Amino acid sequence: MRRMIGIFAAILVLGACGPSGSGPLGVAIIGEPQSLFQQGVRLAPAAQAMRAASYEGLVALDPAGQVVPALSERWIVTDDGLSYIFRLRDSTWPDGEPITASDVRVQLREAMARLRGTSLGLDFAKVAEVRAMTARVIEIRLTGPMPDFLRLLAQPEMGFVKSGSGAGPMVPSRDDTAPVARLSALPPETRGLPPRENWQELSRPLDVRALPAEQAVKAFANGEVDLVLNGRIIDFPLARVGPLSRGSIQVDPAIGLLGLVIVTDSGVLADPARREALSMAIERAALIQPFGLGGWQPSSWIVPPELFATPPYPASRWESLSLDQRRGLARSRISAWEAQTGGEARVRLALPPGPGSDLLFDQLATAWTDIGVETVRVRPGEPADLELRDTLARYASPRWFLNQFHCALKAGLCSDEADELVRQSLVQRDAGAKERLLAEAHAALVKAEVFIPLGAPVRWSLVRSTVRGYQANQWGLHPLFPLSQPEN
Repeated sequence: MRRMIGIFAAILVLGACGPSGSGPLGVAIIGEPQSLFQQGVRLAPAAQAMRAASYEGLVALDPAGQVVPALSERWIVTDDGLSYIFRLRDSTWPDGEPITASDVRVQLREAMARLRGTSLGLDFAKVAEVRAMTARVIEIRLTGPMPDFLRLLAQPEMGFVKSGSGAGPMVPSRDDTAPVARLSALPPETRGLPPRENWQELSRPLDVRALPAEQAVKAFANGEVDLVLNGRIIDFPLARVGPLSRGSIQVDPAIGLLGLVIVTDSGVLADPARREALSMAIERAALIQPFGLGGWQPSSWIVPPELFATPPYPASRWESLSLDQRRGLARSRISAWEAQTGGEARVRLALPPGPGSDLLFDQLATAWTDIGVETVRVRPGEPADLELRDTLARYASPRWFLNQFHCALKAGLCSDEADELVRQSLVQRDAGAKERLLAEAHAALVKAEVFIPLGAPVRWSLVRSTVRGYQANQWGLHPLFPLSQPEN
């Protein structure tokens, strides 16, 4: 108990002064205000950031998105890639009890059990066994090699909790009168690390809030916050207005999914060929031009071909056809359906509110009008035929992309054939054979036309020049703890 009193006394001092009296760093994460305190396994980005800051797992991500030690101080991977062995730090839970391999074994099993029914749960399907080898050594065995397994363990949802508290590296406190959380770094020695002189003066507390995009940008422009995170394509135009220097906008080179999920197979969308017609009518290379955003990667495939060791298909779908030829073919398919059924080709497209959504809708509606399809915009949650999917990849493997369309998720059209091929890949130890199975699964999804890809997801931030510990990265995740630490 005396240990905990000492920790919180130190935190109070730290929160009062900050480094050199500069006070807390203001962080706004774009989202609904109450999402900051969300619990469960389907976490909003603000809740993900809070969980990663206060509930460490075996490993974590640094500002560049690289895997670094957390509750484990080091690890080894066996030559066959099937066994990951971690040695834990000599650290304790908030109640002062030591963190043991048996604790971690229970935590890992419970976390993966909670994730069942989610795409992240599918990502953990290769885990065969978790066992405590000694008091501070734990082993995780897989059914097949998975080079990105450490990155999966570093996800915020894999942070450990005991009696409602985590082991750091930060401790949160909440103002009941406002949706703001104060995050303060724990002393290094309480986390099983060597003591650091003057850590109180060197560390900086964070005041974190979740705000709608327009309010977050306004708070940054007014100097109320120093950092805005989780900007998306739907609100990117907001980042380019107001008294902001161009250097303040940072865009992640993100990978993941940005496109349209097809949620119904009725009417004009009943046949894969007509679903393909909508996809082939889009001029993806020009889609981002109204946003003034350079470097965006369009894609007409669900899985980017470069994620395979040997790309099984060309960089662009329909590369032998010009845009006019594609639209002519699409138009003939739509008109043939109208002539056969007497129906009118109309689709309902669900997009969230935002100026970026407005730009996307205008371009999609124009492209589809050209092939004879009327587009009606609806709000998320209303009956729709297509919905925007904007998701960051957890790891760079074809399996992540394929898992997003698993039939068990009931998130739109799917393919049982693709799911079975992915399942077969889980126990495949030969890299070439595994890739062939995943390529076949991708081909099955493309044949079923379950998704209209547009390109890479967009993630942007507003960053004050005084902010340290921030770095754009392909995962679009920006851990809060490094923002509180000195650069050296």
